[in-house]
Amino acid sequence: MKYCLKRKFVSHILLPDSPFPSLENALESPNGLLAAGGDLSASRLLSAYRNGIFPWFNEDEPILWWSPDPRMVLFPDELKISRSLAKLIRKNNYTIQTDAHFVEVMQSCAAPRKDQQGTWIHPEMIDAYTELHQLGLAHSVETWIDGALAGGLYGVALGKIFFGESMFSRSPNASKIAFAYLVEQLSKWEFAVIDCQVRTTHLASLGAREIPRTVFRQLLERHIQDVTYAEKWNFGTPVG
Repeated sequence: MKYCLKRKFVSHILLPDSPFPSLENALESPNGLLAAGGDLSASRLLSAYRNGIFPWFNEDEPILWWSPDPRMVLFPDELKISRSLAKLIRKNNYTIQTDAHFVEVMQSCAAPRKDQQGTWIHPEMIDAYTELHQLGLAHSVETWIDGALAGGLYGVALGKIFFGESMFSRSPNASKIAFAYLVEQLSKWEFAVIDCQVRTTHLASLGAREIPRTVFRQLLERHIQDVTYAEKWNFGTPVG
């Protein structure tokens, strides 16, 4: 039986203890919609990420779970830094911090944008990812300029995979600066891939590209079992 949720047809409704369905059940349109329901507990979120699934829903909707095909990813050695961004990074008129203001980064990512109506980063999501942050599994990378938070990003790290969730900028390219530092550090820590979920022009300009979901699953199976260091990040200190 299919359920219609504001013109989204979902075949699988998750009960509190039910597992996720196979990714082969994800819809082609809308691309990757897999299931609805369940909760945003830490155990449910971690199970989702380990299986190539993530939550994405509006505040007035049930929890929706997605696994799109193809999947947008960035391999650390494929990062593209434009000349203008490289010049901005060399100016060094900013400070990079990690895990210093995680909740503020999420709230900033949730702020209204010119090209969007509403936000999917609502209080329920902020509470859920803050719990993962307190467990040392969700992280923020922050660009500070003149003592103010100018841009940044957040995501979840499991094994040798970083699952990027969202980024924001209050100053031009501030999020790109944070992203460049993130990729550089993940490369040093020998992370295999950064999950970018779905294609955007912004991410493509930084070197991200689409791969089949089957290939993404293979990457998960290969690298999600690597040791996860559940602790706050410090880019000046080696992980582990």
